Amino acid sequence: MSEVEIGKAGPRPASLGEVFLAFTRMALQGFGGVLPIAHRELVERLRWLDAAQFVEVLALSQVLPGPNVVNLAIILGDRWFGWRGSLAAAGGLLAFPFIIVMALGIAFRQFGGHPLALGALRGLGVVAAGLVISTALKLARTLKEIPLGLLVGAPLALATAVLVGLLHLPLLWVLLGLGAFSVGATALARRRREGR
Repeated sequence: MSEVEIGKAGPRPASLGEVFLAFTRMALQGFGGVLPIAHRELVERLRWLDAAQFVEVLALSQVLPGPNVVNLAIILGDRWFGWRGSLAAAGGLLAFPFIIVMALGIAFRQFGGHPLALGALRGLGVVAAGLVISTALKLARTLKEIPLGLLVGAPLALATAVLVGLLHLPLLWVLLGLGAFSVGATALARRRREGR
């Protein structure tokens, strides 16, 4: 990582079993989206990361291919216990949800057309959206700590949302364009801050 070394600032998991159980707990709470739960567990409850560290690892996990929260688990597991930590974190995140999704798939095949089942799925979608919005608002506080600051960071986030969400441009091109600009601007801002 850059300025912030993961696991150095505060407590860290004591064992692979603790990592597995923590990520299992996140996965079982996070139906429809684990990211808000991961923030609450890792930053607020367990205090294995602070908010800036979480945002830094999340940013890296979003650039890598694959699901963000799985990438986050693999990165953190590796930081704490190497490849075995990555397996423990990813295994904890995926094992029980896989079993649950398979069981729900079988049940949905039987009862999917029932109005109660459809209503429950719509309700879960609303809850998941609320959790994501809540996490976004919590993470927005860390924008003032980034080298570019809120005045540059917020418009970049808005531009990304408009280009991908409204104009439906491919994420890869937006990432290459705005991402390259952001990396260059951040490097320039850090150099200025350090007086180089």
